[in-house]
Amino acid sequence: MKTKKRYLAHLLSGRRAAVYVSILAILLTILTASVLLLIMGKNPGVAFISFLQGCGLLPKAKYGGGSGMLSDLFEFLNYLAPMLLASLAFIVGFKAGLFNIGIAGQMLLSGFMATVIVGYNKAIPAALAKPLVIVIGIVVGGLTGALIGYLKYRFNIHEVVSTIMINYIISYLTGFFINSKFVDMLTRTSRVCSPESRLTITGVMIGGVSCKVPIGMGLAVVMAFVIQFIFDRTAFGFELKAVGRNRQCARYIGVGVGKSIVLSMALSGLLAGLAGVTYYLGYTNTIIPKTLVGMGYDSISVALLGSASPVGSIFAAIVVTIFQQGANYMSSAVGVAKEIASLITGILLLYASCGDYMQMKARRTLQKDEDRMDEERRIAALKEKGADAEKEVEK
Repeated sequence: MKTKKRYLAHLLSGRRAAVYVSILAILLTILTASVLLLIMGKNPGVAFISFLQGCGLLPKAKYGGGSGMLSDLFEFLNYLAPMLLASLAFIVGFKAGLFNIGIAGQMLLSGFMATVIVGYNKAIPAALAKPLVIVIGIVVGGLTGALIGYLKYRFNIHEVVSTIMINYIISYLTGFFINSKFVDMLTRTSRVCSPESRLTITGVMIGGVSCKVPIGMGLAVVMAFVIQFIFDRTAFGFELKAVGRNRQCARYIGVGVGKSIVLSMALSGLLAGLAGVTYYLGYTNTIIPKTLVGMGYDSISVALLGSASPVGSIFAAIVVTIFQQGANYMSSAVGVAKEIASLITGILLLYASCGDYMQMKARRTLQKDEDRMDEERRIAALKEKGADAEKEVEK
């Protein structure tokens, strides 16, 4: 009984509650996925180990020529960097009470503009090209996000509607230009960028194997701590959170609600732009026309699993990326479709979004236990009084 109360109390223990809710969501996801794999006649243990092996977190039985565990690990980090930045983009809007579902479109537009302006210009040296790619991602993503925020503030157009529509516009416009001007006739995708402009350094020999070192990984971790600092230590962060919790109250205490909406979406778009350039000029180095990357939506599950905490999203991004990046190896090792990784991510999102419900159930259970104990103490006190009264009569 005491153990049960201690576990339930952890779910309500202030800041630590978010950590315990996330851990519980992960455990429930693993349990549910294990049941599904057993129904399909597969070994859950082998499946989850193969996820880790596919990400370079555990060694495989054998590797191809020139590759090894480190090359898989750096490939994992290459995917993790834009995933973390995309989740930060969602968190910034979410803290301000906005739901930026257009992260995929903002990533695509930023990646496309950086590719066209810098990626195809081989005359620009690496020392200038790489910072310029980052600046373009910041500017293009920030302006796109600011436009969405302005539409929300000035015309009260819901950000979910505007971002979905802008996603379509970006997808078809970039697809048209890629197919008409920048297409690779062999792969039917955009032409690859110059090595000088890529945010991934390829062909780095580490431990005797060739690795792709992501520059964006360090940038993503730094941005996570910067965003955490903004929300915890600055007046701007306080204003964003105030607008997100109660706009009327925020307006009453003097916060410029309209300005905060525009700035929060601009910052959200800025981070999405960084995610876009690290993905399209880092991880893939090419763009598939008229296709929005699923990472823009997976980032929502990362943000919710991390309890909308910038630092917490680092660990949440690692968990989600393990499922996404390890799917191919798991599929070949276990013999199931790799799309099961997306199913597991969806289950994880479902449990992560139930955090408030978990806390409500924990609170009610603890309250019922407390009421029952109070009732038992009251009955015991009455019995004690009754025994004392009987003794007085006997005397």
